[in-house]
Amino acid sequence: MTLHATRAATLLSWVNGLHVADPVEALLQLQDCSVFIKIIDSIHGTEEGQQILQQPTPERLDFVCSFLQKNRKHPSSPECLVSVQKVMEGSELELAKITMLLLYHSTMSSKSPRAWEQFEYKIQAELAIILKFVLDHEDGLNLNEDLENFLQKAPVPSSCSSTISEELSPPSHQARREVRFLELQKVASSSGNNFLSGSPASPMGDILQTPQFQMRRLKKQLADERNNRDELELELAESRKLLTERDAQIAMMQQRIDRLALLNEKQAASPLEPKELEELRGKNESLTMRLHETLKQCQDLKTEKNQMDRKINQLSEENGDLSFKLREFASHLQQLQGALNDLTEEHGKSTQEWMEKQAHLEKELSTAMQDKKCLEEKNEILQGKLSQLEEHLARLQENPPQDKGEVLGDVLQLETLKQEAATLAADNAQLQARVEALETERGQREAKILAERGHFEEEKQQLAGLIAELQSSLSSVSQAKEELEQASQAQGAQLSAQVTTLTSEVTTLNATVQQQNQELADLKQQAKKEQAQLAQTLQQQEQASQGLRHQVEQLSSSLKQKEQQLEEATKEQEATRRDHAQQLATAAEEREVFKGQGWIFSKCYYL
Repeated sequence: MTLHATRAATLLSWVNGLHVADPVEALLQLQDCSVFIKIIDSIHGTEEGQQILQQPTPERLDFVCSFLQKNRKHPSSPECLVSVQKVMEGSELELAKITMLLLYHSTMSSKSPRAWEQFEYKIQAELAIILKFVLDHEDGLNLNEDLENFLQKAPVPSSCSSTISEELSPPSHQARREVRFLELQKVASSSGNNFLSGSPASPMGDILQTPQFQMRRLKKQLADERNNRDELELELAESRKLLTERDAQIAMMQQRIDRLALLNEKQAASPLEPKELEELRGKNESLTMRLHETLKQCQDLKTEKNQMDRKINQLSEENGDLSFKLREFASHLQQLQGALNDLTEEHGKSTQEWMEKQAHLEKELSTAMQDKKCLEEKNEILQGKLSQLEEHLARLQENPPQDKGEVLGDVLQLETLKQEAATLAADNAQLQARVEALETERGQREAKILAERGHFEEEKQQLAGLIAELQSSLSSVSQAKEELEQASQAQGAQLSAQVTTLTSEVTTLNATVQQQNQELADLKQQAKKEQAQLAQTLQQQEQASQGLRHQVEQLSSSLKQKEQQLEEATKEQEATRRDHAQQLATAAEEREVFKGQGWIFSKCYYL
């Protein structure tokens, strides 16, 4: 099957309605990915893709594919949504998939819902079907295949939203048509109406105001806020690490200044400096450097540990989603197994009934055949007697006997035999008709049994295939869950081991430094030679110290600015969360109201 023309025209209408480039008339005009990159820039609100437009087509396509992979609900999924090779070969189906996914992401991040009013009603209805499909199948294990099947399938023209929801329902749920009123109810909160104030008759307005779409939009906004927070925290950690390094350098320089000042004071009393003091000083400096390096490594490991904790939390969320899918697949598999067992039991009962009926019909047929055979034998005997009597009657007619009573008796006997022969012929005809009827009934029953058996085998094969597919999906989900758990445990154990090792090393170094300081304090009386020699060095170090202090002041001011930015971002995030919580609470209250309305509507609907 090829790409359906109606859905291709709808996607092209949406692309042209964005006004990011010159109008296009065919999907093949999007092959160079320049329009896709401009759409991504409009989603981000930046001009990041302008540099990518200067690159060749393969690199543009990689940029588009990375955007789609990064913005899907589970970015760590190994499934590739777009085939790069097919796009380079000019596949309209792959280009339509890219356009369809960009439509979904653009709608998720859109801040001007009235932009949909420029499209006609039919185009809005088709766009609503596309958005509903992606929203329902975003968690699926075979999203790529589902998108291809959807784009190749002809749309069903209907103005009823229930028909649209049935068309977009997954194949495994189409057999069970449930009336779901909550899914298409509008969120009537004040903020939701201000944000999505489309026309009530607009299909896009209806789909954008469903709780499912609102919840997905809020989850995406929260994920973006978390990413921004992580970036700010990472930047703050880098600034703090740089500030720590500067503080360590200042502390080292201050120690050297103090040491030089002390040595300068004691240089007059002791003209010679022992070699032991020089060695201890070198060891002390090396240990101090090593201590600062270890502290820096600890800070880096803490930052890495925070990042790994966030990654572990993300993996835990994905693990929860996979566990939910696993339970859903197990329940579906159990239902299918029960249906297969019911069909097998029903087939066994019908087969047993058919065997009993067949045995009864064969018994009746054999009895009828025996009766027919007996009647045929009697008929033959009577025919022989009848022929003898006719010959005898003919002889008597030729030579009339003297005794008329004997002739009359023969005539009566002949009439009796004729009547008996007619009766036997009628019985034979009835038996023949009954045998034919039994043969016909047996043929019909055999044909019916063969048809039922073929239908049962077909259903059995379908159920077996579906069970095998579900078992395969179940095993893949279980394997992915185990891999995520193993990776999370391994990363946690590795980080714990690194933190423990570095902590013990820091403790050892602190003890060594204290010991060296004690030894240095014991030998301070011998360090009085360097005052005159290091006066110039002291002045240079003082200048360097002033320069470092100036740098520290600059870094401190920069850090304060970053902290203020972080506080402002945190306040904005808290305000956004409070707004979202208020929206969700309002939506929950209105959902209770809609449940009552939905019950009344369902009663009216079924009546």
